[in-house]
Amino acid sequence: MRPLARLTLAAGASLASGPVAAHGGWQGGVEHAPAWLLQALYVLAWVGHALGAARVPARPAQALAFHTALLLAGVALFGPLDDWAAHSTAMHMVQHMVLIVGVAPLLVVAQPLPQWRACFGRLPVALARGPLRLAAAPMAAATVHALALWAWHAPGPYTAALLHEGWHVLEHASFLLTAWIFWWSVWRAPAARGLGALAALLFTLMHTGLLGALLTFAPQPLYLRESRDLWDQQLAGLVMWVPGGLAYLAAAAWSAARLLDRADRRAPG
Repeated sequence: MRPLARLTLAAGASLASGPVAAHGGWQGGVEHAPAWLLQALYVLAWVGHALGAARVPARPAQALAFHTALLLAGVALFGPLDDWAAHSTAMHMVQHMVLIVGVAPLLVVAQPLPQWRACFGRLPVALARGPLRLAAAPMAAATVHALALWAWHAPGPYTAALLHEGWHVLEHASFLLTAWIFWWSVWRAPAARGLGALAALLFTLMHTGLLGALLTFAPQPLYLRESRDLWDQQLAGLVMWVPGGLAYLAAAAWSAARLLDRADRRAPG
C-alpha cells in the first residue's frame, strides 16, 4: 500500500472513532457498524483527495466543487439535519435532495478521480469503471436512478431505512451513487448523445414530479402513520416537486441550449 494511502487510512480510522449522529444519534455497539463505515468513507474521501491533490493538483473550480460537495454531504449526513430527519418526512426529503441535486452534480464537476488515484492507486478507478460504463447511456442511467428513488420511497423500504441503520446507510449510498451516475451521463454526454441526455433529464423531471405529487396529495400519511403528520408528508412532496424539479428543469434548459447551439453551428451558411 502506498505511504499516502496508509496515512489516509490511519487518519480516517482515528476520526471515525468519534460520535456521529444518524437519525437520533449513534452510540456504542456493533449494530452501528454501517454508520461507522459511512463516516470512515467520508473522512477517507476528503483526506485522500487532499493528499492526492498534493501530487495531482485539481483546478480551482474543481477543488471548490469538491469541498463544497463534501461540506454539503457532511451537513446532510452528520449534522442536525440528520437528527431532524428522524422525526420529519420533510426534513428527510431535504436530506435526499441535498445529496441528489447538490452533492452528486458537484462531484461530477469536481472530477476527483485523479486525486483519489494519486493517493489510493488504481482502486478508485477500478470501482468507478462500472458506473462510468453505465453513465455512457443517459437513459439507462436515468432509469437506474428512477428505480432507486421509487423503491426507497415505497412505504416498506422507507420505514426500514428510518428504523435500521444498515438500510439507512444503503438508502443514502444508493441515492448518491445513482444520482452521480445520472448527472455524469447528462452533463458529460458527448454532442452525439445530447438528445439522449435531454430525454433523460425530461424523464427524471417528470417521474420525480409525479412522486412529489403523490406524496403531496396522498389522503393519509404513508410512512409511520402513528407518528407522522399528513402536512409533514405534503411538505416533503413539495420539496421533491419544486426545488428538485427546478434543478432538473434548469439542467434540461442547459442541455436544450447546447443542442440548439450545435445545430446552429452545423447549419450551412
